[in-house]
Amino acid sequence: MAGNTGKAAKAGTPGTGGGGGGASTTGGTVRVDAWIWGVRLTKTRALAAAACRAGHVRVNGERVKPAQALRPGDEVRLHHDGRERIVVVSRLLNKRVGAAIAAECFIDNSPPPPPREDVLAMGLRDRGAGRPTKRDRRELERLHGRRPRPAAD
Repeated sequence: MAGNTGKAAKAGTPGTGGGGGGASTTGGTVRVDAWIWGVRLTKTRALAAAACRAGHVRVNGERVKPAQALRPGDEVRLHHDGRERIVVVSRLLNKRVGAAIAAECFIDNSPPPPPREDVLAMGLRDRGAGRPTKRDRRELERLHGRRPRPAAD
C-alpha cells in the first residue's frame, strides 16, 4: 500500500506540521472575534463573537461585528464578566496562543478590577427569600449602578 494519496502538505500551513509557528501575522488584518479569543480575553471564540454581536466590543470607539478587521494600534474595549477591558493591539494573532505570548500582543489600559469583597457584597439575597419585589429589584439595580435614583418633585 502506498501511504501517500497524492496531496502534499504545504509548508507553514497550520495543522500540517509544515514548519513555522503560524501564531502571528506579518502585516494584514485579523478578525476581531478571533483576536479577542486568541489573546485570551474570552474563553471561547463563540463568546467573543456573541460579545461583538451584542455590542459589547468597540474598536476605536465604534461598535463592531465579529468579522471586523483589526490592525496594530487599534484600541479594543470589551465589556465582559461585569468588567470593561481596554486594550491596545500591539501584535496580531491568527490562532490561540499561550498566556505568556498573549500578554505580549496587547497593552492593557483597563482599570483595576474591584476588590473581591465589594463584588460579593453587592446585591446578596438570603437563600429562599423568594422573588424580589419591585422595590427590592430597584435597590439592586441602584447598587449595581444600572439605574439612577429618580428625582423627587
